[in-house]
Amino acid sequence: MHVAEKIREPAQINAVALKAYARIAQAWGLSLKEAAGLADMSESTWKRARKPDFAGELTKDQLLRLSAVIGIYKSLELYFSEPLARCWFITPNTGPLFGGSRPVDTAIEGGLPQILAVRTYLDALRGGA
Repeated sequence: MHVAEKIREPAQINAVALKAYARIAQAWGLSLKEAAGLADMSESTWKRARKPDFAGELTKDQLLRLSAVIGIYKSLELYFSEPLARCWFITPNTGPLFGGSRPVDTAIEGGLPQILAVRTYLDALRGGA
């Protein structure tokens, strides 16, 4: 029996990731500057990237960031009820990773390593790590 593999083109992967990320940024109420910084883009690039006809390329780092943020969003939605799930990432947190700062600020400042640390932290809370 032959199973057909569905191969996705990089442009298709980028489009799906950007669409999901744009919805998350909106759900969290991120500013243009915050959404761009979290994705490691300039504000002007983020403005273009959130449009359906964006034809630009994402770097591997940017794609990993978007993937990790999508994972963070999913973990929050599974672990907390909606009001807390939607504001957790933008609310000051005294946890060990955040030192009283908002998780979004530490993620922007710390880049991909911090974004992945936040994802791992949330996965551990859910019992997945």
